[in-house]
Amino acid sequence: MSLIQNLNWRYATKNMNGETVSDEKLTAILTATNLTATSYGLQPFTILVVDNKEIQSKLQEAAYGQTQVGSSSAVLVFAVPLKITTADIEGFINLVATTRSMPVEALDGYKGMILSTIGALPAEQQQVWSAKQAYIALGTALAAAAEQKVDACPMEGFDAVKFDEILGLTEKGLKSVVIMPIGYRSADDATANYLKVRKSESDLFHFVK
Repeated sequence: MSLIQNLNWRYATKNMNGETVSDEKLTAILTATNLTATSYGLQPFTILVVDNKEIQSKLQEAAYGQTQVGSSSAVLVFAVPLKITTADIEGFINLVATTRSMPVEALDGYKGMILSTIGALPAEQQQVWSAKQAYIALGTALAAAAEQKVDACPMEGFDAVKFDEILGLTEKGLKSVVIMPIGYRSADDATANYLKVRKSESDLFHFVK
């Protein structure tokens, strides 16, 4: 099935049937998400895969009772660092050097650029920037789930402070920014039959030549 067909099939699932997503499909979704584009390639986020029903029940309560959180196979929680440190950036540079079999010194200019831009931002601005990167990853995760015929729902409607408390994120130097329950649509999810509403392409796209 083509990407366009997958995206037409996809919708923000409101009610899931509790069926478990296979390890194979979950791995495919996570692998694709790991390959997402991010600025500098820095990937300034962590994704928690919560598949513990007791914890999901607590998260559902913190998500204002929205049932897809508790009835999903798992909840992907996208979290960003409270502060991007020099050590974080140096760790990334070392990973680049190791992966590409090159001397780390050859990346001094690249490291300096990241340190002087992202590293120099106040923590609050770093969090905003990191959240933007997490949303790029969310888009990739949604498309990957659709390819696997796994339902998903991107959600901002949750109490992030309570999520952070339930998952112990603050102690890990993280804060939650967006979540994505995954699973399979329930037969009684009426929204599955809604026609997809989008702008016309002529309204959305303006060509500048």
